Amino acid sequence: MLLTTLAWVVGVLFFFPVLWMVLVSFRAETDAASNPPVLFAPVSLEGYRTFFAAGPWPPLLNSMTASVVSTILVILLAFPAAYALSIRPVKKWTDVLFFFLSTKMLPIVAGILPIYLFAQATNLLDNIWLLIILYTSMNMPIAVWMLQSFLSEVPVEMLEAAQVDGAGLLTTLRQVVAPVVMPGIASAALICFIFSWNELLLARVLTSTVASTAPVFLTGFVTSQGLFLAKVCAASFVVSLPVLAAGFAAQDKLVQGLSMGAVK
Repeated sequence: MLLTTLAWVVGVLFFFPVLWMVLVSFRAETDAASNPPVLFAPVSLEGYRTFFAAGPWPPLLNSMTASVVSTILVILLAFPAAYALSIRPVKKWTDVLFFFLSTKMLPIVAGILPIYLFAQATNLLDNIWLLIILYTSMNMPIAVWMLQSFLSEVPVEMLEAAQVDGAGLLTTLRQVVAPVVMPGIASAALICFIFSWNELLLARVLTSTVASTAPVFLTGFVTSQGLFLAKVCAASFVVSLPVLAAGFAAQDKLVQGLSMGAVK
């Protein structure tokens, strides 16, 4: 009973900022900026009108394209890599995993200058494909680590039975291994999608107008004239909706996948 109560308290504490953001987004600016806050203020759609009047669809489409395409590429590349590191382990596979992890230790700001110079030399500035390549490389290590832990639990007997039946490597991966670890694949894909959707620094530096993403568009609501809370909260809520929808749709497989990867 005590642990259940504690879990609910922690859950409410994590959810409250999101709930408050949604409530403030439906208020007028005067009510949103009031101190102390007004709990039962009149409902206003001014923030949403301002957001949609600013033309958010190209940035939202760019974010969706970069996030979805990079996530698909990550899964297609990380799945066979994790297979080689778990079911058919290569020599010194632990060193390979730690090499993947070491690539996440470099701060993005430390590599932003060479990336910018490379993009400038190859005419890839303000190009959505550059973001797709960068997001794929950034999310690859975490996807390999997650999928490796899932694939290491696949019974070897299943693979031996597939080999006896004459199944090749691709057939085994597609028809035998993938259905078993589908919850793990879904959880890895969801995390990669969230990381790609929320990324700001690279998109801010490497794009301007054509390939600008939703987080970059969102920063435009913070101006030197002041912080308009209702507009910012409305924009933040709309930009967060795709991630919230994806998490809600895949919540069962996400919990199942994370639980499967935690049990040895």
